[in-house]
Amino acid sequence: MNNLKLAVIGAGAFGRNHVRVLSRLPVVALVAIVDSDIQNAQQLAAEHGSQAFASLDGMPAIDAAVVATPTVTHEEIATRLLQSGIDVLVEKPIAVTAAAGERLARLADEKGRILQVGHLERFNPAVVALEKALTIPLFFEVHRLSVFTPRSLDIDVVLDLMIHDLDLVLSFTQAMPEEIRAAGISVLSNKVDIANVRLSFSSGCIANLTASRVSVEQVRKLRLFQPGEYISLDYQRQDATRFSVTSAAPGLMPKIGFEQLPVERVEPLESELLSFCDAVRHRTRPRVDAWQGSRALQLAEAILDKIEEHSAIVSETIRSRAT
Repeated sequence: MNNLKLAVIGAGAFGRNHVRVLSRLPVVALVAIVDSDIQNAQQLAAEHGSQAFASLDGMPAIDAAVVATPTVTHEEIATRLLQSGIDVLVEKPIAVTAAAGERLARLADEKGRILQVGHLERFNPAVVALEKALTIPLFFEVHRLSVFTPRSLDIDVVLDLMIHDLDLVLSFTQAMPEEIRAAGISVLSNKVDIANVRLSFSSGCIANLTASRVSVEQVRKLRLFQPGEYISLDYQRQDATRFSVTSAAPGLMPKIGFEQLPVERVEPLESELLSFCDAVRHRTRPRVDAWQGSRALQLAEAILDKIEEHSAIVSETIRSRAT
């Protein structure tokens, strides 16, 4: 079977990672790297034996493309590619708005194209192990904290970091929340840098999520409580531990046991790209399709609305006490 001819659109930090992995996959021929900064694209292409282009015009024929450009350009670029009959993997968030994401989802369906969204944590080996152990989610406690960097300051921390965990919670619960409570503040940018969210689902499940990009340490952890046990997952270490409670004889304390869930450690980005290539070859629905990416973005938008409502209340409280 011939290798898939792929292009990477965007030669920034995310694009470079995609190029690094794609260039070593035996099922792929990386035939084009596209970036408006042609010198950057040429340097990257020279490093990986590809060709550089300043725009989509003039590119050789391709089967699929990875879009790793700024979020504001996702809809325009992905639309053009899909209309040209090209399958697309677009980085998260899928677009600037959930409505734009849904437009892309409909277009992909109409054109019979694969459109996958780059929610990378779905391919984290620890998450894959947790999915196999999932029963009835009752409570999530999630922390995603990062030290400050100038990257992605054009979007709020909810869209930058928390959206990974929103996607996972929606995937695990298979439902949108009934109630959202949220608070967030700006610290070092003019966007929300720290956010805390509480989601309530009709099943009774509760999810508490905290995201920060101004932390003094990097933390990527999720805890899931379900009947008789809880599972503690570390995204960075790619491990998951199950703590279970076993029934005991009357009058005796129940026993708590723990075990490491079996995890096959691989690079999540490689798994994501291989999964995308498999969907392209076999014309199967991708693991994270455009509708799922749009739902995660819809929830993120609702959270930002709640943060704005909360901020207005706090501002009014401060003003009233200052007078």
